[in-house]
Amino acid sequence: MTSLASSTPSRRPMPAAPHPEDHPHDAHWLRGLREAYFTEVTAALARPLRVGLYVLVDDGQDPANRLATAHGLATAKNWAISLRTFDRTGPTDPATRPQLARACHAVTRGEINGLVIASRTDISPYDDHYEATLRRLRAHGGFLAPALPETTT
Repeated sequence: MTSLASSTPSRRPMPAAPHPEDHPHDAHWLRGLREAYFTEVTAALARPLRVGLYVLVDDGQDPANRLATAHGLATAKNWAISLRTFDRTGPTDPATRPQLARACHAVTRGEINGLVIASRTDISPYDDHYEATLRRLRAHGGFLAPALPETTT
């Protein structure tokens, strides 16, 4: 996912990043950050929003149930689904997942407005990885939308 740090200029200025000491990085804080970014990024976008579905499964696991969960949110919000993809790497560093990189490139290129995931574990159970992904997507005018709240997996 390091590809999001490309030389493509951001569509909107990035808000000042809060210092980790100022905010506990817990599920509620991360949800608030994600929701704030969503509101900011989508305020001026045409509807319906275009999204990509992305989930993470273990090698050999069928992604159908997790994709259906993500699909359910996109459908409930009347978002247009332009991409469906998954990685079978299991819980690895998000930067090492080829299909996550593909989905993020679609955000960077403006093909989709954001990513819909089943739960935050599709990105990472680690707060720092999850926050970094939120910030990278936001820097490129995109958003992340989990079907399940950050407090559940």
